[in-house]
Amino acid sequence: MSSQNGRTAPAADTTLGVLDLQGGVCEHLDHLRRLGIDARAVKQPGDFGGLAGLILPGGESTCLARLLKIFGLEELIVARFRQGMKLWGTCAGAILLAGSLTGEAPHLGLIDIEVERNSFGSQLDSFTCEASVPQVSPDPVPLTFIRAPKIVRTGTGVAVLLRIGDFIAAAESSAVLVTVFHPELTPSLAFHRYFARKCGLAPRGEETALDHSWETTSWTRLARIV
Repeated sequence: MSSQNGRTAPAADTTLGVLDLQGGVCEHLDHLRRLGIDARAVKQPGDFGGLAGLILPGGESTCLARLLKIFGLEELIVARFRQGMKLWGTCAGAILLAGSLTGEAPHLGLIDIEVERNSFGSQLDSFTCEASVPQVSPDPVPLTFIRAPKIVRTGTGVAVLLRIGDFIAAAESSAVLVTVFHPELTPSLAFHRYFARKCGLAPRGEETALDHSWETTSWTRLARIV
């Protein structure tokens, strides 16, 4: 910590959190730790100390919204966001962060986008593909869509990172990143590296899209920790 005018400056927030209410928590933690980022599961108000950013993972958005209220975290997330904590919502997390939802009331409303839930149909309509996202990675990035929503509109202060056909798959504001797919379910660390840097952190490793040591069961080593 540095000293200014005889006062000790507070230490910078250097940890990333993953909201641990429901959904792909361990998978995100595994990706962050592969980048050398200090990361932890976040479930109670006391878990928010020292967070530079928070990931709201995929899962079931209605369930997650209800649990946010039950655990008393909704207002706390908004308050910490206004104090500078960055946010990333993947799939259901993007739904929670959206300022507008097609045909229903929004939840946290922290980025000016409109999201349409379950836009691709049932679970059987889930799919994988690959896309170029130059701002995020110099290499094509693998994408996994599971009962995914679509971003159908972006508003003031929101940049589109990835557009596929008639919908937006990834977008960001200065403090919020949203993706309608699941980067944590692929060997790519690109989006996790991008978010870490957005939070002012310095992830380790080369600028490559894939971690070839990753396997579909890699996250299970963390299952007993969170």
